[in-house]
Amino acid sequence: MKIIDSHQHFWKLERGDYDWLTQDRGILFQDYTPEDLLPSLEKHSISGTVLVQAAPTYEETLYLLSLYERYEWIYGIVGWLDLSSPAFPEQLDFLMKQQGIVGLRPMLQDIEKDDWILQERVIKNLRLLVSNDLPLDLLITERHIPSIDALLEKLPTLRVVIDHIAKPIVSIEEFKKWKEDMNLLAKFPNVWCKLSGFMTLADSWEAADFTPYIHHIVRAFGSSRILFGSDWPVCLAGGSFEQAIQIVSKNLPNSLSGSEREQIFSINAKTFYKLSERSTKYEAGK
Repeated sequence: MKIIDSHQHFWKLERGDYDWLTQDRGILFQDYTPEDLLPSLEKHSISGTVLVQAAPTYEETLYLLSLYERYEWIYGIVGWLDLSSPAFPEQLDFLMKQQGIVGLRPMLQDIEKDDWILQERVIKNLRLLVSNDLPLDLLITERHIPSIDALLEKLPTLRVVIDHIAKPIVSIEEFKKWKEDMNLLAKFPNVWCKLSGFMTLADSWEAADFTPYIHHIVRAFGSSRILFGSDWPVCLAGGSFEQAIQIVSKNLPNSLSGSEREQIFSINAKTFYKLSERSTKYEAGK
């Protein structure tokens, strides 16, 4: 089965717009380029990827689009624009004319105000995403859930995907509240969820630690609204690319059919991001 990785990053430290990338980040504090990822794509039969922003700058989005132009296996770019900026409509119009842009992601986890996304100007700009049928990646934690619920009540046709299952604290004590949060969001039919980012949710982990989380996401969203993502290279802070795949593959319920697993590992990424076939399609191993 060929896999589409719906969530990975590249960065170059010299760009200077990755404020979160400091020396205490260890293995992450270095450049990561397409050439660094290619061996993993070939080894694990990844047919293509969705490249997601990692800096809250317009310039980084343009940089990612330049990589899209060069590498056929980058199927799409989830970029960044300031949703609170008066310049948003003009910048969005420009991006929509570029090949490769398939979504936007505000870095909500790094914004101090939990309800930032409910500002009047942000809501107005999000309506432009709806009219352009461009989805939103949500980088959120538990503190954002009430605001996201309120947002979706206002904009029920906004298509969104929750990154990293909303980054729960992996513990028995916190699991019940997280389940309630996911059920709240899953009630909206336009909300999808990425099975990604697991290895950085706990200081130490075993694959079985994530079984209840993955099983609940499948119950809440169904196999047709779930995407696999490696979160490479961030995943390297807690494991490997191979482990990112194995955690999801081995923890999916046994009741899922082969076609349902294919949805999660490939088809749903194409559907959600409306990925188009590249003119020269990359095939793993060639």
